[in-house]
This record gives sequence, structure tokens and C-alpha cells, in this order.
Amino acid sequence: MADLKEMRETAAKKVAEARDKLEQIDENTTEDRARELEQQFDRYMSEYDDLQNKIARREKLETAEKEMDEPTRAAPTGGDREVDNEGGEQRVSQEDAYCAFLRYGVSALDEETRQVLRTMRAREAEGRAQAAGTDTAGGYTVPQGFVAEVIETMKAYGPLNNGDLVRVLDTDSGNQIEWPTSDDTSNKGSILAENTQDSEQDVTFGQKTLDAFKYTSNIIRISEELLQDSAINIGSFVARAMGERMGRIINEHMTVGTGSGQPNGIVTASSEGTTAAANNAITFEEILDLLHSVDPAYRTGMSVAFMFNDNTLKALRKVKDNDGRFIWQPADARTGEPASLYGYPYAINQDMADIGANNRSVLFGAMQRYVMRRVRGFSTKRLVERYADFHQVGFIGFGRFDGELMDTAAVKHLVHPT
Repeated sequence: MADLKEMRETAAKKVAEARDKLEQIDENTTEDRARELEQQFDRYMSEYDDLQNKIARREKLETAEKEMDEPTRAAPTGGDREVDNEGGEQRVSQEDAYCAFLRYGVSALDEETRQVLRTMRAREAEGRAQAAGTDTAGGYTVPQGFVAEVIETMKAYGPLNNGDLVRVLDTDSGNQIEWPTSDDTSNKGSILAENTQDSEQDVTFGQKTLDAFKYTSNIIRISEELLQDSAINIGSFVARAMGERMGRIINEHMTVGTGSGQPNGIVTASSEGTTAAANNAITFEEILDLLHSVDPAYRTGMSVAFMFNDNTLKALRKVKDNDGRFIWQPADARTGEPASLYGYPYAINQDMADIGANNRSVLFGAMQRYVMRRVRGFSTKRLVERYADFHQVGFIGFGRFDGELMDTAAVKHLVHPT
């Protein structure tokens, strides 16, 4: 099996081979030959993408293996195990108790497991006295491991579920949050002569509101046979299904949400940086114009990036500047630097529009000026009677989210003409 170094070197060769195909296209190339060379370019780049995915999976596996090889840590206290009224340690963890609830329902649980669930609910109520939405008729507060798995799965369905790109604000309750904003970039200081009264220049403040829109995974039906099969981890199964569904809709709304009855998506909230000349193409000058439409003060930091979908990436990989250099650069196998566009990283977001008439196909800017609000009170319901005649049990997951771009000057888009 090839090691990571060999895989990275092979990926770099694929990019070189792909670019060689494009270099062969000039004014003397026939249309059929140009089409053939572009198809070969696309094939090599597809192989490069496949290698990059394999590299990412291998890195994730190696990280997990290193964590498993670490010396055993001290046994966790408090969160993972409950202590009964007589001071003895209980044998049932929160995760096990919750999985038992999902699998069998409350009525089939022993008293010890029920006590763990009651303790979880009591602690939730104690810690979130002002929170709304905890279900008292069939739903239970979910343990942190379940929530973490839902969130981790959501990340796979779009970059706006990932706190590495945008800012994620976790709150215990779902009340409205008034977020103060200010744009003082047009104001400057001045020279003041001796014995001269200073002049006033007030800072203008604005305000944006973060709500907590309730999202549902919709009903997930599972057969009783599958629930009774102890070979599967039912908690992970349900968490993964809920995370996939929530991940898709949350990323969509955080990207192109209208702001009316739903989050204000980052594309919707962004301001125009540049307009492309064509409705079916992007030039290197237009990407450069978009980059420089964002004030240099915003163009530093870890979250400064481009964002577009995979079809747009495919087009941008073929774009050269006036010196014949590709504006897209592959990941550096030696340094581990990610692939970039004009030296900036990019995020692939499939909820962004393709290159096309009236579409906003590319974003650029300080992405952490976009705030995704996430209420930590994730809850589930277990539906038994509704699907009893199908010998199935239904599950629903609920979570509350919102999103808003707090500084519209920080993120700008490229738009195509009609």
C-alpha cells in the first residue's frame, strides 16, 4: 500500500500531466483536438481529486491510530458515569442509557438506566433553566457524544457547518441575540495643533439579530428487527442519519437562505465585488478584481478564503493569467499547504450556484465575519404507536440554528450578467 508521501507525489504528477494537456492547446489546435485535450485534463484532475480524498482519509486514519496508541488516560469523572444515592458507582454510562432508550423505550429499561436518564434531564434543566424545547413526553436530553456525532456528520455536508471557516456561536438557550455592528473604516484620525480644541467624530453603530429557527431531521423510521439487532450501535446510526439530514438543510440555508423566516445566507448577505463579463465563464482578471474588492484589512487571517462549488472549481483550474501561469495551485506535497487560488485557500460548497446568468458563483473574504448561531439543546423524540402496524419505530431530531453576516464589507461575491 502506497504511503502518504508517495500518494502526494503521485497527486502532484497528475496535476503536471493535466496542465501539460492544456499547454498543448493554442490557436492552431482544431476544435476536436482541443476538446480531446480538455477531456484528458479533466480525467487527470479527477484522478487528482480521488488521490486527495484518499490522502485525507489516510491522514484521518493515522490520527485515530495515534490517539489509540496514546497511554491510557485517567478515567473520566462525572459526565460518563453516574453515582447513585448510596454513593456506589453505577455501571451504566449516559451513552449506554441513551442507546437503550432509543432501542427499547423507557418502559423496557431497568431502574438504574432510568435513573441515569432522569439525572441527565435534571442536569439539563438545572444548567438551562431559561431554555425552551426540552420534550417531556417521550424525548430525552441527548448525551454530548450523540450531539458531537450529529455535528461531526453535519460538517461533511458543507463548509458552513464547520467552525474552522465561519464563526460558530453556541448558546444554551434560544432567545434572540442583538449583535452590535459598526463600520468605522471611512473615519481617520487627524493632526491637532497645540492649544486647539479637538473635534468630534462619533462612531456609528448598527445592530443585527440572531434568532433560533427550529430545524427537524424529519421522521426516521427503523424496523423493530433492526432495533433488536445488538450488532449495530443504534445511537451512532440515528445520530448519523440525523446529522446527514440536518447538515444538508443547514448548509443550504447558511449559504443562500433568504433571511425571511430562515437564516440570512452568506451569499445572500454578501455585497457585490465584481460583475463578470460573460454569463458562462470567469477570467483571471475578474477573480483578481473580486479579491481586491475586499479591503486589505479583511484579507489577513486564517478564515480568509474563496468559496464556490465543484463545477466552478473545474473551470477555475483551467484559467491562466497573462503570463501563462495557472491561478489555481495544487496542494504542496512537501509543506502540506492546501490547494489555493491566488495564494488563498478555498472551500467547496455545493449549495452555491454554478457559473451562469445572474448567478453569484464565487465568494471571497473574511468568512468568520459570518456567525452561525447554534443552540446546544439538541433533542429527539421516539415515536412508537404511530408506526406500530408497520413494526417500526420513528425518531425525530430537533435543533435550532440561525446565521448572519455581521459585516457585509468583509465578504463579496462575483455575479454574472443576464
